[in-house]
Amino acid sequence: MKINGSAIRAGNVIEVDGRVWRVIKHNIVSPGKGGAFNQIEIRDVKSGTKSNMKFRSDETVEQLRVEEKDMQYLFADGDQYTFMDQENYEQITVNRELIGDGADFLADGMMASMQFIEGQGVVGVELPLTAVGTVVEADAVVKGQTAASSYKPAKLDNGARVMVPPFIATGEKIVVNIAERTYVERAKD
Repeated sequence: MKINGSAIRAGNVIEVDGRVWRVIKHNIVSPGKGGAFNQIEIRDVKSGTKSNMKFRSDETVEQLRVEEKDMQYLFADGDQYTFMDQENYEQITVNRELIGDGADFLADGMMASMQFIEGQGVVGVELPLTAVGTVVEADAVVKGQTAASSYKPAKLDNGARVMVPPFIATGEKIVVNIAERTYVERAKD
């Protein structure tokens, strides 16, 4: 299916020059002179190499049909992550590069959406929007610091580092936006 260059979004799987790419990020740029264009960051599905491309709205690109299936995360072995199909209990192992930095937030039993293309296998892994983590290390609050204007660094139990408001202390559970690696709120017990 052909789509306009301005319609390309993160998560799309496209074919350009005979290669299959997964769109990681996109940004519509409107320069002061000339027409707007879509600046995209893409990853080659087979080799894992990253690249950047620009598409104007009058250009078209082939968007590939992707089948999505929800699968449960089981375990990691080095850079290999294993997921299980809930219907037939088939297990699939993917490389960390395919998951991206969100792999830090994978927890036992977490559901993820696997994207497949016939003949290509798994081309993408979409994690939930948020995950819960426990703060294991947080800087002390500086007196006079206001919650609205400043954040402090904190380390979570999974090793990820995020910026949190000053009132968050060691031992607290927080909700984190996985894609942006940002604090959302305190976790409800």
